[in-house]
Amino acid sequence: MTWALLQAAPEASAALAADGTAIAVLVGVFVVLLALGVRVAFAIGLATVATMMLSIGPTAALTTVAQRMATGLDSFTLLAIPFFILAGQLMNQGGIAARLIDFAKALLGPLPGGLAFVNVLASMLFGAISGSAVAAASAIGATVGPRMVDEGYDRDFAAAVNITSATTGLIIPPSNVLIVYSLASGGASIAALFLAGYVPGLLVGGMLMAVAGVTAWRRGYPTGEWSAFGEIVRRFVAALPSLFLLVVVIGGIVGGVFTATEAAAVAVLYAGALAFAYRGITLRDLPQILLDATATTAIVLLLIAVSIAMSWIMAYVNLPQAIASAVTAVENPIAVFLIINVVLLFVGVFMDMTPAILIFTPIFLPVVVELGMDPVHFGIVMVLNLCIGLCTPPVGSVLFVGVGVAETTIARVVRPLLPLFIAMLIALALVTAFPGLSLWLPSLLGY
Repeated sequence: MTWALLQAAPEASAALAADGTAIAVLVGVFVVLLALGVRVAFAIGLATVATMMLSIGPTAALTTVAQRMATGLDSFTLLAIPFFILAGQLMNQGGIAARLIDFAKALLGPLPGGLAFVNVLASMLFGAISGSAVAAASAIGATVGPRMVDEGYDRDFAAAVNITSATTGLIIPPSNVLIVYSLASGGASIAALFLAGYVPGLLVGGMLMAVAGVTAWRRGYPTGEWSAFGEIVRRFVAALPSLFLLVVVIGGIVGGVFTATEAAAVAVLYAGALAFAYRGITLRDLPQILLDATATTAIVLLLIAVSIAMSWIMAYVNLPQAIASAVTAVENPIAVFLIINVVLLFVGVFMDMTPAILIFTPIFLPVVVELGMDPVHFGIVMVLNLCIGLCTPPVGSVLFVGVGVAETTIARVVRPLLPLFIAMLIALALVTAFPGLSLWLPSLLGY
């Protein structure tokens, strides 16, 4: 019976494609469920099932959607995600953040707004190593945030800097979301995406530092004393084993030594050895670390599975074609890119990054490629857009973590966040307008 239902699925889906009601049901159910506070993953899954039930029975709809979810997860590339998540957990609890913060403070602490600079730089380093914005917001915010408040910085300003800077780790590799984009794009090179993220990530960090520095100077926040050269070298040496993880992972992928999935496994071994060497964890801590990593992996993979199922049903109801036709009706390529950026910014406010990438990449990628945009460049632009959404309610996971760590409220953080949002938007505009910012390094290394 199950096999017969699966065989009937293509015909049922073809019927859906001809029925405009299906689009209304898919979008309507999803939006209503989100408005009612249903979790994004369940809202996506239920909307997909409801759309399938327009033409086939409940059992057939559930079976077909379940099959698409399972098929979507059957990917060797996706194995990198649980490994990178586990590596991030090991780094988060292994004493790595403290060494990166000490190194950043020795370099930037004496500048106007020095501790804000330290927050940004430490988030860039730790986020890049762990590949997680939430981990960076938690680890760096819990360590640097109290120091900023103790030295006279406004608590809400400190939280705003931490929240926005934590997202840079999703652009600077290794990044789980870039792996997800590679899957959604149908084969964009992970190595090229990783290399393409460096300059845009540094640009965003630099823009955030500029805003934080001006704000600190206007408010008269205190500065530290310059460290002796020997102290800077000492702290750099202490942080070097952590920084070397980037060399191992990115160098191995770019050099063809191993795939992204194999690199993730190597990152787990390296991070675990480093955490034990730093005495940040013990054998007794491993069960809880594995449990936390498993829980996070389950959430991410559930989002991926239901998003792939929704992408499949969207293709059969011709929603991507409808949106693409509407966008390409605008003859000015600049206007098209602007429209796509605005849509992605709006999507990022209401949807988590992983499902947004899986659902909207198949819609917009053919459009931008037809207009001459490189798929790697578009991947970086898309991730930059959605990073801003992580800092906004009602779905912004990094916003909620940053506010919780700083022991403040969203309402109080919104005002200091606004100038930092503007800085991120300017960086987004520059990366969109100048493809070389993303493509220079991959081109240089032959990707």
